[in-house]
Amino acid sequence: MDDLTLSTLTWLRMVRFVQNSNQLSNDHLRQFGLTVAQFEALAHIRNFQPVTQTDLAKGLTVSGGGISRMLARLERDELITREQTWKTKHISLTEAGLETLERAFPSQLHQQSALFDDALDEDEQRTLHALMKKLYDHSIAERAKAEEGD
Repeated sequence: MDDLTLSTLTWLRMVRFVQNSNQLSNDHLRQFGLTVAQFEALAHIRNFQPVTQTDLAKGLTVSGGGISRMLARLERDELITREQTWKTKHISLTEAGLETLERAFPSQLHQQSALFDDALDEDEQRTLHALMKKLYDHSIAERAKAEEGD
């Protein structure tokens, strides 16, 4: 491990934080019958409905097969509807899906906020936010460059 750079160690720490945060969220969201991926899908659908399955997969960075399985379960649980128009599937929340999300959303926000509020003071949170925004913006620019090369 001596050959790892600070950049690599920072990246590994971020990955571990996200994995741990997702596990905590999965445990927390179980009370609503949801996983983190399902919660994120429902929130994305609510914000962009009706959304195509392709756009949802891109917005969630999930593979086509992965999104199909998740949507099949959400549809079976009557949280979403899928309407097909020719080759395009449009997804919307059902009333039950909206109610589930409205119950889960504030609770999930509180659970995630507590991870930061309990560990970092306001100045540290502002600094972390600024640094994460800078890294995110750089990663978006790198993706755009990579897509231009395709």
